[in-house]
Amino acid sequence: MLDDREFVLKLARNNGVKFIRLWFTDILGFLKSFAITVDELEDSLVEGVRFDVSTALGKISSDECEGIAIPDPSTFKILPWRPKEDSVARMFCDLYTTEMKPFDGDSRYVLKRNLEMLAQKGYTFYIGPEIEFFFFQNNTSPEIIDRGGYYDLIPLDLATDYRRQIVLTLEDIGIGVISSHHEGAFSQHEIDLRHEDALTTADNIMTFKLIVKEIAHRNNIYATFMPKPLPQQSGSGMHLHLSLFHDDTNIFYSKENQYNLSQEARHFIAGLLRHSNEFFLLTNQWINSYKRLVFGSDAPTHISWGQGDYTTLIRVPQYRKEKPNSTRIELKNPDSAINPYLAFSAILASGMKGIEEKYDLPDPIHMEVKPTSRRYLIKMGQQPVPDSLNESIQHFEKSDLMRETLGDYIVEKLIENKLIELENSNSYITDYEIREYFPFL
Repeated sequence: MLDDREFVLKLARNNGVKFIRLWFTDILGFLKSFAITVDELEDSLVEGVRFDVSTALGKISSDECEGIAIPDPSTFKILPWRPKEDSVARMFCDLYTTEMKPFDGDSRYVLKRNLEMLAQKGYTFYIGPEIEFFFFQNNTSPEIIDRGGYYDLIPLDLATDYRRQIVLTLEDIGIGVISSHHEGAFSQHEIDLRHEDALTTADNIMTFKLIVKEIAHRNNIYATFMPKPLPQQSGSGMHLHLSLFHDDTNIFYSKENQYNLSQEARHFIAGLLRHSNEFFLLTNQWINSYKRLVFGSDAPTHISWGQGDYTTLIRVPQYRKEKPNSTRIELKNPDSAINPYLAFSAILASGMKGIEEKYDLPDPIHMEVKPTSRRYLIKMGQQPVPDSLNESIQHFEKSDLMRETLGDYIVEKLIENKLIELENSNSYITDYEIREYFPFL
């Protein structure tokens, strides 16, 4: 029987692959890549390829540092949007130092390490993402291409064919799609991917983003995952549907308890609620992320849970009674601009901490009257989510759980990146400030 390396080599030869793009994700969640020819593939699978590993550290100024990228043969895929002749494939890579030790700044390795520890306890963590994004006329200003709304179709939804192209390309590369539709804001769209184990889902999200941008480029438009590009319109979230399996059984399900949630599920939710401030920097990592999380929008504003209220951080979707394994938890605060490897690691660690420590779950939220303000909810005892990048940095930096989960190296490098972002933003004068202050002060 062929091992993974031999299978990849055979697959490349049989499909006329000429180039292989070696992919990795930097600390901020940006996809990075360099290419090798098929002649170098066999050696790269064994010995890796030398490259500048400091490029995985985001916007931090750093001297060139040599590292080794070893392709993961299980991620070999032929890129369907490239020419069939002299075709191109991709593989995600694991990053190492020149001493062949895992590189501390490798986001994908962080998730793999946490999932391996989970697997030793007999568990598998599954995630299904709902990914929102915008199509615009160009990449210089947010000029909308339609005025469609939630689930609108032609003639308002001019991007139906663009979504169709994306879905077909995703399926060609082996990524399962549940549904696609126009979202609530002008020029906004959503595509929901089938749930997979957390590592596969993270890889799928990175591939998804590239495909969306590739299809947009081919149609002379621009796609963005910026959380809030338009004023007075909803921003782009990425709701995550979470479930935890032991062998083939979803341990979140119970036919006895409220909402059919098991005790483990209740502890897991409690862990997410208690540690949400600590992982907010990973699920909402940009200054712009907090423009989305405003009262009156469709985004969560308070650290609570329930089955329907839009202000809650966590929603428990109704499941089909004939499919108890579909029981899941929906985490609503992440946006589409996350680094999925780091965010998934932190979410998993928070939920598992709740299970291990048996955290008590507060009562769910049942709002009989629509709340009138953020302040009203605070008076009702609901703690608000962080409302700025600076606040999230402070929670993150103090978190022992995040340091334990991600490692001190990534924690410190991520904070350094985010402080640079804050400094750059604070030196910029916005149109709002000119309009509101300049004529009067």
